[in-house]
Amino acid sequence: MNLPIITTEQVETFLLIFIRVSTMIIVIPILGERFVPVRVQAGLSLLVSVLIFPIIQAQTPKLSSDVLALFLRMGGEVLIGVVIGMTARIIFAGIQLAGQLIGFQMGFSIVNVIDPAYSDQVSIIAEFQYLIALLLFLVLNGHHIFLYAVAESFRILPPLTFHFSGPLMEAILGYVNAMFEIAVKTGAPIIAVLFFLSVGLGLIARTVPQINIFIVGFPLQIAVGLIGIGVTMPLFVNVVEKYFLHMEEEIYSLLKLM
Repeated sequence: MNLPIITTEQVETFLLIFIRVSTMIIVIPILGERFVPVRVQAGLSLLVSVLIFPIIQAQTPKLSSDVLALFLRMGGEVLIGVVIGMTARIIFAGIQLAGQLIGFQMGFSIVNVIDPAYSDQVSIIAEFQYLIALLLFLVLNGHHIFLYAVAESFRILPPLTFHFSGPLMEAILGYVNAMFEIAVKTGAPIIAVLFFLSVGLGLIARTVPQINIFIVGFPLQIAVGLIGIGVTMPLFVNVVEKYFLHMEEEIYSLLKLM
């Protein structure tokens, strides 16, 4: 039996593919969380790279003999995976930011839980909204979008063709700005209600000093905040769903800018 001859160029091409694929899988939600074993991430990266390699092999340009230039190009492959994966991470960051602000207004600034994904303490409201968004991400097949984007990225952007440009930087900054936009859209109604409640409690404390405003205010803020979260949940779902559905278009636009 004749074994296939593996050339140095094929090994280098496979290495470039594996770098981009593994970076995407590490960064994207669900598959890139810390609770997913490293062996699972590495095995999935290797499997996807093996499946893509026969298609991508012919598209790879001639590799440079300059080691420094080659390392810079490999860094470009890493940046491609990071930028694509961050399109969803920014959405989740905006949702957690809104939850942090709501929890602070409710008086939950010291009521924290351990986030298993990041091994960090987060507000219980932020963690609740994050889990709801994670379920929506799975229901809308967001993870399928990223797995499909892995293959499409090589069609639009073959290995060693990454170029960092001004429009790409503007687009990245626009997505960072979208994080605060998501936080405002999902958290503004509840934050506004809690703010006016705090103003009302302050007026009551000034006009009726006999009332212990701390004993009355804390449970009232918590009750109003929880009721507000329940009432605005359809709005929260609609806003998050809108961003998830436009995620595929954003990924394609980023790939074209790169």
